[in-house]
Amino acid sequence: MTRYVFLGAGAVGSALGGLLTRQGSEVLLVARGEHARRMSGHGLSLRCPDTEFTVPVPVSTAPDQARLTSEDVLVLTTKTQQAAAAVDEWADVPVHDRAGTVLGRAADLLPICIALNGVSGEEIALRYFSRVFAVCVWFPTIMIEPGEVLVRTAPSRGLFHVSRYGACSDPADSPLLEELGRDWAAAGCLVRQPDSALAWKYRKLLTNLGNVLQALLGDASGAENLRQAIEAEAAAILEAAGIPVTGAEEARAAWQTEELSVRPVPGEPAQIGGSSWQSLVRGTGSIETDFLNGEIALIARRIGRSAPINARLTALARRAARQGLRPGAIGIEELRAELPV
Repeated sequence: MTRYVFLGAGAVGSALGGLLTRQGSEVLLVARGEHARRMSGHGLSLRCPDTEFTVPVPVSTAPDQARLTSEDVLVLTTKTQQAAAAVDEWADVPVHDRAGTVLGRAADLLPICIALNGVSGEEIALRYFSRVFAVCVWFPTIMIEPGEVLVRTAPSRGLFHVSRYGACSDPADSPLLEELGRDWAAAGCLVRQPDSALAWKYRKLLTNLGNVLQALLGDASGAENLRQAIEAEAAAILEAAGIPVTGAEEARAAWQTEELSVRPVPGEPAQIGGSSWQSLVRGTGSIETDFLNGEIALIARRIGRSAPINARLTALARRAARQGLRPGAIGIEELRAELPV
């Protein structure tokens, strides 16, 4: 039986791992700090709009506790800014057969699925791993308290577009994708296998560019014109760069359905911040904006253009994270004055 090893089990990794565990799949959650301690001692609590439960989950805090086997599938669910360190940490971990014999390194023998925001994680992993799979994640989850994750959709829990990344293929790819699809569907998720999950990830990137507004402002309800300017600048850059992006209508039809309805979790506010907002709330000292708005600035510079709005927001978010600022520390007029809009 395939075991799914979630590297960096925060909100997304813990939630998916918990759902898989509940339906009988083998899972290992790699986590650290109080979150790892809480899950090890008390299990993982998942709260959804229509149910809540606690499941015992295997937890590891380091590669030497994992004992990887040839039946493992690695799923990278760190923040994107943590991806390089995680991939480097796990690439050379030995992989064993059932008898305990070491067969080789994880990077050579195991597939790794990149379930991150942004579009940089696949290239980071491909420097180390032979079989890399892009995963576009539509899975509204929140972790504020250690050991507890909120999943905000019902009746289905999330939608994942998955495909092999890069031009290479392997005879084992199809069986892997079929099994992953069955297992994740049994856990209450929808899985699609397009020709290019990366085109979906670029569409998701466009939707994530406004995350920085919520992180900086706290309440971004009065900043819709800023969001539109951010996305328009980014869309023009992606078009100029010739990057394939899933169409807006196709994405809307997939992500905004009754089956994937975002609903309040009982006992929690109807509106809760996304991943960038959560980073500032928890005071992690880093934020993934460098790989969202910063990705647009990077692509623009590569083709001899600029993306001044996205570039400036990247710098502002980085400063907020480093200074330990919380959402709402900057006002909307102050933010407008900082941007070339």
